[in-house]
Amino acid sequence: MKWEKDAKKLNTRVSIMSWCDDIDVDTLSQAINAANLPCVFRHVALMGDSHLGYGVPIGSVVSLVDCVCVNAVGVDIGCGMGFIKTDIKAGDISRELLDKIREDIHRRIPVGEGHAHVKEKGVPWSGFDNYISKILDPPAWMEATFANGEVSSAVWNLARLNLGTLGGGNHFIELQENEEGFLCIMLHSGSRNLGHRIASYYHKVAMELNAKYHSNIPTADLAFLPVDSAEGAAYLRDMNFALEYAAENRRRMMEEVKYAVMDRLGGFAVQGEVNIHHNYATLEKHFGHNVWVHRKGATSAKYGEVGIIPGSMGSASYIVRGLGNIFSFMSCSHGAGRKLGRNAASLELTKEECDKAMEGISFAGWKKPKRKGKKAADVEFDFGEAPGAYKSIDEVMKNQSDLVDVVHKMRPLAVVKG
Repeated sequence: MKWEKDAKKLNTRVSIMSWCDDIDVDTLSQAINAANLPCVFRHVALMGDSHLGYGVPIGSVVSLVDCVCVNAVGVDIGCGMGFIKTDIKAGDISRELLDKIREDIHRRIPVGEGHAHVKEKGVPWSGFDNYISKILDPPAWMEATFANGEVSSAVWNLARLNLGTLGGGNHFIELQENEEGFLCIMLHSGSRNLGHRIASYYHKVAMELNAKYHSNIPTADLAFLPVDSAEGAAYLRDMNFALEYAAENRRRMMEEVKYAVMDRLGGFAVQGEVNIHHNYATLEKHFGHNVWVHRKGATSAKYGEVGIIPGSMGSASYIVRGLGNIFSFMSCSHGAGRKLGRNAASLELTKEECDKAMEGISFAGWKKPKRKGKKAADVEFDFGEAPGAYKSIDEVMKNQSDLVDVVHKMRPLAVVKG
C-alpha cells in the first residue's frame, strides 16, 4: 500500500487506502465522495491504476452495507478479460503471418453496434430465454412489449446482434508471447449496449429514490439502491444478467480468435483459460461483515485466485495470482490506468513517439479522430489508446506487490483495437 488518508483529516465517514502514488485532485475528490456515502463500509480502496471515472474513480473498490451504487459498478457492466495460453511457439510465427492472423481476427469479430455474424436475428444464446423466463414483465430499460414469452424491442434485438462483438474505446484483442516463448491470446470487452442501458436506467431510478427519501448523498452521481427494495433487487437481477452476457460475449470472441489462429497455424492445445469481470458488485464477507463489494475497474484477487492485468497496447500484460490482501478487499488493479484523457493524448502525443512505442507490434495503424469540435480540429490522429496515454504497467505492478504474485508476463505481438 502506498498511503492511507484518515477519515478525520479528510472529513469523511471512512478512510481511503491507496496503492496508487499519483492520484490527481479530481480522482481523489471522487474517492472522498465515495468515502462519504451513508452506507459505505470501513474504507475506500484505490488500486494502482486509479484515475478519473464517472461517480467513483476507475480502479476503485467501494464496499457498501445493504446497498448497491450503480455508478460504483459503471455503465459497462461486466467489462472484463479473457485469456488462453497455447502450446504454439511464438518465435516460429513470422511478422507476415502475424499480420494475416490479425486481419483475419478483425474480419471475424465485428467492432461496431449491431454487427453480429447472423444479421437481423443475431446468434442464439440460452441466456436470453433464461432471463425472460424469470420475469413477469420486461423492465423499462428494455423499452419492450412482452407477449407469449416473446420480446419485441429494439434494445433487446441490439443485445442479440452485439453478442460476440468487441466494441470500441479500450477494448482489444491481442496475440502475445509469454516469458516461456508460447503464444497467448488476451481480450478485453464487456456487455456492450446492454450494460449501458441497464446502468443508465437504474441510476435514474436511484436518483429519484434518493431524492424522495432525502438520502444524504455527497453527489447525485453516487445515488444508491437498498438491496431489500424492489428497485435494488431488480438492478441486481439485471446486473447479473449483464455479467452473464459479458462473459458469453468474451467466450464467443475467444472461440473466433482460436479459429483464426488455427486456420493459419493448425491445431493447438489450450491451457489456463480465464474469463473474468472487473466491473461488478457482489456480496462478500470482509472484516466479519457481509458487504456489497463494488469493483469498478478492479480485479478480484482472493488468495490463489487467477487474474488478468493488461498493459497498454504497446506494453507488457500480466497473469497474476491473488494474495488475498484484506485491506484492498482482496482486489487488485485491472490494467495500467490512463494518465491522459483521449483528447489530451491526441493533442499532446506525436505520431513519431506513438509509432516508436509500437515498434515490432502488428496493428492497423492510427485512426482519424471521430470526435468533432474545436479541439478535434487540430488533431490529425486519434492517440487515445496509444501507449503514451497510459501509466507504466510495471510501476502499477510494483505498487501492488502486496496484492498479487506474477504468474506470467506477456509482451504484445499483434493488436486488434475496437
